[in-house]
Amino acid sequence: MTMKDASPTPLIDIEAVGFDAGAHVLVRHALAALAPGQLLRVIGTAPGWEVQLGDWCRKQGHTLQWESMDGACRFALITRDTEYGRWRDASHAGQSDPHAPDAVAEHALPAWGLAARGAHVEAGSPTYTFRLDFKQEIWADNAADLYAQAVAAQWNPDDAIDWQVPFDNSPPVEAAVVQIMTYMVENENAALIVPARFLGQLHPHYRELQAALAIQVADEARHIEVFTRRIRCKGYEPLLSTAGGQASLKSLLDEPDFSIASFLLSVLGEGTFVTLLHFLQTYAPDPLTRQIARLAARDEARHVALGMSHLLYRLEREPALRGRLAQAVERRHDALAATAGLNEDVFDALIVVAAGELTPAGVKRGYTHVQQLMRDMGDGRYTRLVRLGFERSHAKQLASLHTRNFM
Repeated sequence: MTMKDASPTPLIDIEAVGFDAGAHVLVRHALAALAPGQLLRVIGTAPGWEVQLGDWCRKQGHTLQWESMDGACRFALITRDTEYGRWRDASHAGQSDPHAPDAVAEHALPAWGLAARGAHVEAGSPTYTFRLDFKQEIWADNAADLYAQAVAAQWNPDDAIDWQVPFDNSPPVEAAVVQIMTYMVENENAALIVPARFLGQLHPHYRELQAALAIQVADEARHIEVFTRRIRCKGYEPLLSTAGGQASLKSLLDEPDFSIASFLLSVLGEGTFVTLLHFLQTYAPDPLTRQIARLAARDEARHVALGMSHLLYRLEREPALRGRLAQAVERRHDALAATAGLNEDVFDALIVVAAGELTPAGVKRGYTHVQQLMRDMGDGRYTRLVRLGFERSHAKQLASLHTRNFM
């Protein structure tokens, strides 16, 4: 192709390239260099190129005229469509200001579908229904940063954990570790399913949050793997799962509101879980369990940070949400009041793990450590509630109402 600018109207020569061999690419790029309404002259020598060009212009919405040049050579005169052909009715997927770089819309439209944010979506594209399509209801300003941190902090269980590290717990202590890991697996199942459920309802326009939730799901899958491997490393199988624990977790899965679910799961539940993991990192009787607890705690801290960031964002714009969050805590507490709460086998297992031995002195010491764990969990919940703007007395009350199952 040659493009000549000798006259005010540019001319391209597509030579012997037909529209069945790619000539439309040459014409399209030449038009793209023009402003809407400008003219482009086209000449060529391929058999039937005139008919092919006419058909292409009709489909693209460009005006085509034919004129003679110097009384001999016939050339096409194309007017670039003002709205560029079939894109005249396109919606701009995201920005109220199309020139704003990567702006995030307050409301993601069904017509944008799966298009990249900022793309021009052709009229007639199918519409998609995503329940979570308002920024205020789901956004976190640091979602992209947390995703980047999570990507950098991903770990391979085979490489990051020394599964061959020697240790020899007594049977009662090893059984206690297995019971705690059994309990943690079912809690991590809930922590995986809740964000995964909302992930499928989230408009992909909010791709930073989409990525952050997706990697959170991956984190939980990895935790389930390593907790299960820890259960079996000495030949044990999972132990007890109680009705009260299952009821507590089901209440998380049943919560339909994204913000309330994030509050109950990430801010209260996973925040409490981080404290538990730090406890295990300190008091676990073997180096393998301590390694696992350290790595899992690091991941869970990011999940808490995402939940906190989202709620701070939404509460700033919708202070009345604070009342709904409090009601959710009270409602969940009342619904679970008749259940046993934390499996007593798990509570006893924590004592044995913290003791490191099944002796009167060890059990007394372990019991003291577990009581401090419960206080630390309550203090952590209280601190996060205050940060979310709850009055201190109210925060203290809500922290005490959190499910006895920790999660």
